[in-house]
Amino acid sequence: MSAPAVLSANTEFYRAFEKRDLDAMDAVWSKGTATLCIHPGRMALKGWDEIRPSWEQIFKNTRYLEIDIDVKTTEISGDLAYVVLVETVMQVIGNRRMQAKSMATNIFERMGDRWYLVHHHGSPLAS
Repeated sequence: MSAPAVLSANTEFYRAFEKRDLDAMDAVWSKGTATLCIHPGRMALKGWDEIRPSWEQIFKNTRYLEIDIDVKTTEISGDLAYVVLVETVMQVIGNRRMQAKSMATNIFERMGDRWYLVHHHGSPLAS
């Protein structure tokens, strides 16, 4: 599998995020116990049982999301791949509109014929 397949999996992740679609988010992530998610400014969550509720909470508390991504690099080595990018997330929570930029790394593992997200780390960028 090539970089387009990894970038497609990355796009699926951001589409699920932007649409606040928990089922789609569930389909993108690996269910392995070593799977990690680090939301900007938060502690690491390990395993899908910890990660899923964090997305559920984000989706529940957010009325609207718009996400632009700027991919900086994609690398593949065997069954592992990573995408480094800048996320620009505009969200409406209650009546407040907020926009934030984060530097993010998404690591995917190929299992069978699909790439699954095994690690997401977003780190805030200063304005």
